[in-house]
Amino acid sequence: MKENDVAGKTTAIVAYFTIVGALIAISMNAEPKYAFARFHTRQAFGLHIVFIGFALFLSKWFNEYAFYGLYIFYFVLWIYGFLGALSNKKQSVPVLGPYFQKWFTFIQ
Repeated sequence: MKENDVAGKTTAIVAYFTIVGALIAISMNAEPKYAFARFHTRQAFGLHIVFIGFALFLSKWFNEYAFYGLYIFYFVLWIYGFLGALSNKKQSVPVLGPYFQKWFTFIQ
C-alpha cells in the first residue's frame, strides 16, 4: 500500500468516530485531497447527521422502542461503513449512502 493510500485511509477511519471525528476528517483532507477519504467522510458525516436529527426528533415524542430501532439502524450502518474504510473499499452504506454523496458535495 502506498503512503497516499495510508493517509487517505487514516482520514476515512477518523471520520467514523462521532460528528467531531467527521469534522476533523474534513480538515485533515483539506490538503492533499484523497478521493477515498472524501468518500468515507461524506458517508460518516451523513450517518452522524441523520442519527442526530432523528434522535432530536424522537426526544420530542419519546418512544422507547423507536430509540432502540434508531440505535440499531445507526450501529449497523456505522459498522458497515467503518469496515469498508478499514478494508479499503468504497462501498456506500445501504439506502442512504448514494444520497450522502450527492447532498454533501461541499466536503472536498
